[in-house]
Amino acid sequence: MKFNKNLENIKTYEAGKPIELVVREYGIEPKDIVKLASNENPYGTSLKVIEAVSAIVSKMALYPDDSMIKLKKALSARFDVKDENIIIGSGSDQVIEFLIHAKAHEGSKILMNSITFAMYEIYSKHVGAEVIRTASQEHNLDEFYELYKKEKPEIIFICTPNNPTGDALDADEIYNFLNKIDSDTLVVIDAAYLEYAVIKDSKKKIVVKNLITKFDNVIYLGTFSKAYGLGGMRVGYGVADAKIIKELYKLRPPFNITTLSLEAASVALGDEEFVQKSVTLNFEQMKRYEEFAKEQKIDIINSYTNFITLCLNSSQNSTKISNQLLQKGMIVRDLSSYNMNAIRVTIGTQEQNSRFFELVIQFL
Repeated sequence: MKFNKNLENIKTYEAGKPIELVVREYGIEPKDIVKLASNENPYGTSLKVIEAVSAIVSKMALYPDDSMIKLKKALSARFDVKDENIIIGSGSDQVIEFLIHAKAHEGSKILMNSITFAMYEIYSKHVGAEVIRTASQEHNLDEFYELYKKEKPEIIFICTPNNPTGDALDADEIYNFLNKIDSDTLVVIDAAYLEYAVIKDSKKKIVVKNLITKFDNVIYLGTFSKAYGLGGMRVGYGVADAKIIKELYKLRPPFNITTLSLEAASVALGDEEFVQKSVTLNFEQMKRYEEFAKEQKIDIINSYTNFITLCLNSSQNSTKISNQLLQKGMIVRDLSSYNMNAIRVTIGTQEQNSRFFELVIQFL
């Protein structure tokens, strides 16, 4: 059987191992497993969201409101934009898929950082586009601009804060870069972790309304999977000029977000107290990782997210250490698939982090 030739050179995305798989493979009790691999919110979900979703579980038999008006109105109010400036996706990665299929094609060039979210490349290859990468590990917009002038890409992806490294750009840097880009080049600002970054450094804050008003070739992406604690609900969004959103809607399947997910995201957006508490506790616990890394002489990347990347030395092996931790019930993300000898660790609760330090010290 023959398949689309564009699939031949695509590697399957490696998601963090689920707890259920570790239970089956290693016979470890679920209560003894700590998952710090997928950057989920370790503090769970807002109680207001749980109550709201519980109240409508009987609606599971019905198709969701495909206008998504409740969530759109909530996002419109948050960002001071119009409903027609918003598209909702099953995670922000679905919006990324829409963007690439809408703008790129066989032979197109798509520019991204040397190390960044893997789905940019995977979706690019779906359409036969060529991936162009910068040289630096962290975002360097001077490098982006030089490659932009040389390669003339259809799409530019800027992930800030960046996954899987955790570095973030100042908003002024982004605006200065966008001023030099022609209006026919689509620029994607993937801000999945920005709720964390702005608490650590206000210079990282992007005012969405100003962004899309000034630049009609830019789309801002956000998600409810991280700070809002809704990873299992799969809700993301894009905010852009109405002309961009109109084209993306031609690719959106009907009912792509569930009834329960729409309700969860709408209520979560209004519970700012939960988000603020989660983010504050995150950075309190991150200090422990920074101190641990200093004690163990491990390099880290300054992180503006809910995870931290530990860069190992030449005598250590990220795959080996990740597997050793896995056998002890500690799930972290091995970054060897990104050509990094490093492990990415979600900042967990105080208890989870203590367990990580206790275990990893045995294998360093």
